Amino acid sequence: MVRTQIYLTEAEQRALRSLASKRKKAQSELIRQAVDEFISRSQPDHRREIRERAFGIWKNRADIPDIRAMRRAWRGRGR
Repeated sequence: MVRTQIYLTEAEQRALRSLASKRKKAQSELIRQAVDEFISRSQPDHRREIRERAFGIWKNRADIPDIRAMRRAWRGRGR
């Protein structure tokens, strides 16, 4: 690993310290995780990961109308 120095606002430092304490992890570990996630999301392949995570998110939802029935009704078939 390479040591680096960053500047945080006081609010960022307080929030980071609190998160580290709650998760029982070092602040540096949380920062590395955040940097890794930022790099991953900045890569072109991150879109595939997002699509894969989103696949099926509406499955088994009762509050979404039946699109096929709506389309049939629009076409005048009613069934």
